[in-house]
Formats: sequence, C-alpha cells, structure tokens
Amino acid sequence: MSFLPGFGRPQPSSAEKIANAEVEMDMISDMMSRLNQSCVKKCIQPDYREADLTKGESVCLDRCVGKFFDVQMKVSEKMQGDAAMKQGQMGM
Repeated sequence: MSFLPGFGRPQPSSAEKIANAEVEMDMISDMMSRLNQSCVKKCIQPDYREADLTKGESVCLDRCVGKFFDVQMKVSEKMQGDAAMKQGQMGM
C-alpha cells in the first residue's frame, strides 16, 4: 500500500478518459433533452401568442428546472448510497 497519491492503482489511459468523457456527454445530453421536453410540455402553451415568454411561463420554467435538478440529485445520492452499501456488504 502506498501513501503517495496516484500510486497503487492503475491510472486510466487516454482512450479510457476519452471514452468516459463521451459517456458523460451522452448522459448530460440525455438529461438536458428530458429536462427540456418535460418543462416545455408543462409550462409553455403549444399556441404561441408572443415572441417572448410570459412572466407565468418564465416562473413555471424556473420552478420546473429547479425541481428537476432536485430530483436528479436525490436519485443520484440514493443510487450512490445503495452502491456503497452493496460494496460494503461484498467486502465483509
């Protein structure tokens, strides 16, 4: 066991770093697409009457985005907790 950072575990190669970055970009793109579809469907009327958002639409979108990210954080925390618990059980 080494006490120096980076020693004792293999460092990812450039190809692995690129693959991880591509996966992360795909996940972010998917999340933004779901966010857009969900909040636009809830907050913006299909028949546009004005070029700009109304105050009500703007407030609705702001709240929708906030709630969306709150839920994403809670789900992520839950999944990380479950994974840590599972890993802890396997180590016993």
